[in-house]
Amino acid sequence: MTSTSKGAPKAADPRFVSTHWTVVLSACAPGSPHAAAALESLCRAYWYPLYAYVRRRGHTTADAQDLTQEFFAQLLEHNWIARGCPPM
Repeated sequence: MTSTSKGAPKAADPRFVSTHWTVVLSACAPGSPHAAAALESLCRAYWYPLYAYVRRRGHTTADAQDLTQEFFAQLLEHNWIARGCPPM
């Protein structure tokens, strides 16, 4: 896999990266000082692969961007990331 110096995939890499569950768990802790950074890391890691998937399904560039952004808007609005976290 192609990656940047920090280990995150390049924007043009349509492959899904392995999930780092420590990052997911950090994103689940809203009171944690690392929660926002962890959530941003997850969004950055998965934005392009999700966009590439939507494009492969036949959507235009603009529609794929909108659908991908809407997915992340819903993820944040409904706090779906918490479903992957153990009860605290």
